[in-house]
Amino acid sequence: MTQTTPPAEQLVRVLARGDVLALAFGAMVGWGWIVLTGGMIQNAGSIGAIIAFIIGGIAVVLIGLTYAELAAAMPKVGGEHVYSYRAMGHFSSFLCTWTIILGYLSVVSFEAVALPTVIENLAPGYAVGHMWTIAGWDVKATWVAVGVGGSLAMMAINYVGITTAALLQKVVTGVILIAGVLFVTGALFEGDVANMTPLFTQSEGGVTAGIIAVLVLVPFLFVGFDVIPQAAEEINLPYNAIGKVLMMSVVLAVVWYALIILATSLALDHDSLLASSLSVPDAMQALFNTPWASKLMILAGIAGIITSWNAFYIGGSRAIYALAHAGMLPAALGKLHPKHKTPTNAVLLIGLLSCIAPFFGRPALVWIVDAGGLGIVIAYLFVAISFLILRIREPEMPRPFRVRHGKLCGVLAILLSFAMACLYLPGSPSALTGTEWMIFGAWMALGLVMYAIALKQFGREYSDRIMAPAFTAH
Repeated sequence: MTQTTPPAEQLVRVLARGDVLALAFGAMVGWGWIVLTGGMIQNAGSIGAIIAFIIGGIAVVLIGLTYAELAAAMPKVGGEHVYSYRAMGHFSSFLCTWTIILGYLSVVSFEAVALPTVIENLAPGYAVGHMWTIAGWDVKATWVAVGVGGSLAMMAINYVGITTAALLQKVVTGVILIAGVLFVTGALFEGDVANMTPLFTQSEGGVTAGIIAVLVLVPFLFVGFDVIPQAAEEINLPYNAIGKVLMMSVVLAVVWYALIILATSLALDHDSLLASSLSVPDAMQALFNTPWASKLMILAGIAGIITSWNAFYIGGSRAIYALAHAGMLPAALGKLHPKHKTPTNAVLLIGLLSCIAPFFGRPALVWIVDAGGLGIVIAYLFVAISFLILRIREPEMPRPFRVRHGKLCGVLAILLSFAMACLYLPGSPSALTGTEWMIFGAWMALGLVMYAIALKQFGREYSDRIMAPAFTAH
């Protein structure tokens, strides 16, 4: 058994700078900004919601800096898996990667439900053929068919190669940017500052409670920059450029969400927000005073579904592949297609789970998304700890992208990641429900069983041999 992967089984470096930026930014601006903006403004007020995103954005930037340094230092498939393995060892590496896979799968499942939901706004009444009712919501056959069809299409695109998926990502991200520029400029010229009242919403828990209610959404909305480390072995850039592009994507996403909140609050007054089910398209229509403007923004939302869906197919499949390749999951999930150079079985697994999601309807997916959010912030915490450990233990490790004041950044990233994780715990206004804890617990139990089987099959020594090339200086 050799220490390196045979050339025939290697991933290929084909992603250019634009591909990588579109991959991460497109992942972070999915469908959530279309659906959730109005609710965030109602919860925290116009300025309160912007402040929540700035606070959350600062936290994500600090966490992103730890990712950027580690991704440039160890540009290997799996991202978190590699960093936590080097810093904390075998089991910690598995836990870190397994939790973020839950986060990725929750987003993929969310998009499989978001697509048929948004189609209802373009073709009202298309959902027919009652199947069953879950959590008070009627699941319709045609509605499910759209979600399953979208899942199969995304699976096929990712099966045939990273180049096809990257091209799709760039084109569709361009559509989102064009619609966003039209929306923000329209709001700045035609919007009314008086519509922004109340600037802060006073709830039972005070102004802070409203800001926290928005802040808890940040991990879910900003997850996506970490797709870059997952696909690091397919990026054709200088190592220091990987870190720079990662940070650029995070900053752009923070600016994007803040501007979308500002534009929506300028376009719609408080009563209009309360009456709106999709505030951003309604705000676009109010600004341009024509129905096509609303349809354009809904199309931009569909584009966001595609970019996010596509990115998390890439990130999730690479994370699963990395664990399987290192002997922490069944070997079949570590198979690469001989022609397309994609982790085919991992892609097929994600596709299967994505196809199942629409059968559970809209309400049930909220549970999975919330449980996935906890998985994401736990992985962020592991990476921040790994960053600080390696800064202390291996100060001479080659770091093509080196963060200034690294130890301070690491400590702050740990504290902020831990604080975000606490938002999901009992006692918090946004604590997980019992059902969501059951989902998280069942996912971790499944992972531990698969980990034990793989460990019995391969042993830790196999992982050490496979991981060794990731830790050599470049």
